[in-house]
Amino acid sequence: MRLSRRTLFAAAALPLRAANLAPGSIRFKWIHGSICAATNRDPRIQTVSYNADTLILRQNIAVHWEAPFTYLLTGDDSALLIDTGATPEPEYYPLRKTIDGLLRRQASLRKKVELPLSIALTSAEDIAQNQGLAQFRNRPNTRIHTTPTPIDLGGRQITVLKTPGTHKDGLSFYDHRTGLLFTGDLLMPGRLLIANDADYIASLERLEAFTRQHPVRWLLGAHIEMSTTPGVQYSTRTTFKPNEHVLQLEPEAIGEALLHARRIAGKAQAAIRAEFILLNRVGPDERGDWPSDLPPVPTPAFLLR
Repeated sequence: MRLSRRTLFAAAALPLRAANLAPGSIRFKWIHGSICAATNRDPRIQTVSYNADTLILRQNIAVHWEAPFTYLLTGDDSALLIDTGATPEPEYYPLRKTIDGLLRRQASLRKKVELPLSIALTSAEDIAQNQGLAQFRNRPNTRIHTTPTPIDLGGRQITVLKTPGTHKDGLSFYDHRTGLLFTGDLLMPGRLLIANDADYIASLERLEAFTRQHPVRWLLGAHIEMSTTPGVQYSTRTTFKPNEHVLQLEPEAIGEALLHARRIAGKAQAAIRAEFILLNRVGPDERGDWPSDLPPVPTPAFLLR
């Protein structure tokens, strides 16, 4: 099975069903760590613009091996930060300082003194998503959004969907302006650690039904753990990933994940796919059987099938 050009390359043609969405681009390469984390000189947070009002931030992999992504969405009246990263200490991971600077610029562009901030987590129980939240304690005009209710940023609507399965409190966020669907750990190019397979399947069914009614441009998850070689992941705690898969997944990935989640439901089993690995009732380093529909590949020493 060969990956399509649309999957392999970060920039791709806009699907017809998403033609009316606000445009954006993911044409860039993520910082990917160093063999020796102590010598890494990359910024603690890489910040890139999908478009002027949609920013993608990644924590330096040398600071935390999971290198989680966070997302800042700005409307006419307020902003939303989705997830807060894996490190509470601002000296190592200056998330609040970075967000404050970005919001000052966004407020200035809108000729406002400031923009209120809402913070929402794809999972409050996941330490790779919740640790930076401590930096926002006592920050003025800041709200922690904890319920699956719509979020209005002013001319920009966010739908919040309950999606447990990898986490019991899992949430996904759909941005009606861009068609981006933020899925956290539920679906990403990485290890999908299924905690409750019935919940997981129900969540994917919910997302699949949602995408039939709403144009989805990309799925954006919490991490990248796969390599550019189909079916091959980086091993846990790796701090050097020079050949990472792209961040974004196409909406069709929901159906593929659902198909194989149903297949392994009730079993202690892994399902290896080209862009992610489903792990049901097994550990994160479970190798699983190599699927017949993926080309066999030799595994380099720093990768784990």
